[in-house]
Amino acid sequence: MLKIEMRELGPVQTNCYIVSNSEKECLIFDPGEEADKIVELLKKRELKPLAILLTHAHFDHIGAVDELRDMYSIPVYLHFAERDWLGRPNLNGSGKYAALPDYRVKEADILIHDEKNLAIGSFAMELLHTPGHSPGSITYVFREQGFAIVGDTLFRGSIGRTDLIDGSETKLLKSIRTHILSLPSDTVLFPGHGPDTTLEEESRSNPFLRQ
Repeated sequence: MLKIEMRELGPVQTNCYIVSNSEKECLIFDPGEEADKIVELLKKRELKPLAILLTHAHFDHIGAVDELRDMYSIPVYLHFAERDWLGRPNLNGSGKYAALPDYRVKEADILIHDEKNLAIGSFAMELLHTPGHSPGSITYVFREQGFAIVGDTLFRGSIGRTDLIDGSETKLLKSIRTHILSLPSDTVLFPGHGPDTTLEEESRSNPFLRQ
């Protein structure tokens, strides 16, 4: 049985998810900022992190990557389409905002090239390439446990913005309809911002999916 906990971190309150198992191992998804809060949670739960997994490489999802990677000596996973984004503020979006520092993160350790099944320790995930919000957006599906971490692809009652570099509403809606809507209707969706939802609820009430 897996447990999932969330912390809202950074300048735009990005959801960071910690998925743990009964052996006290865990995966860290989208550590956007405030590494100290993540470390505090890991210590409190006595968890051993195995990897950092990124749904995509926008600045608000990557701010604590290097600190956590160096502290725990764990690899970072990212889709290859965004392999250059971590260290380039003009691509990861931080360069767009004068009020923010330039976010420069070291290269990912493992690049995801294909949709496939991924196993890290005892954690088994299905990877779905869901571009649109960004070209390398990945949805991580824990099918047996009935949930998916969808990043900024889909939110409760909305979808991800598509006005950033290489964004496309056409591609985003295709990703949602082709991949996410093919999951079981009771799948719980954990987005990059805001509250969780279910596929059944979004299919019924999300105005972008009812067009």
